[in-house]
Amino acid sequence: QVQLVESGGDLVQPGGSLKLSCAASGRVISTYDVDWYREVPGKQRELVAGITWRGETKYADSVKGRFTISRDNVKNMVYPQMTSLKPEDTGVYYCNARKEGAAYWGRGTQVTVSS
Repeated sequence: QVQLVESGGDLVQPGGSLKLSCAASGRVISTYDVDWYREVPGKQRELVAGITWRGETKYADSVKGRFTISRDNVKNMVYPQMTSLKPEDTGVYYCNARKEGAAYWGRGTQVTVSS
């Protein structure tokens, strides 16, 4: 079993930056693909960014050029760095780690972008 804990969510003004963290325990996730999702009330949870175990990254069109995802396999953590934040980036951000058909979720961290 893998336990994931997200942190770093906060209230930030438009144009600001945040760095979220996903801390994994239970197993080493260096061989897992890890994705970050955003959930807004009334909408389906959407993929925001992802990083494979090889370090290949992907981003939703809405965040390309503004978000950067990275991982630290020594610390067993994954980080999305978010810049130039917009009100539409508001939501609960979830970390998802998956490997060989198994998938694990954290409980999320709230990001609110508002003036």
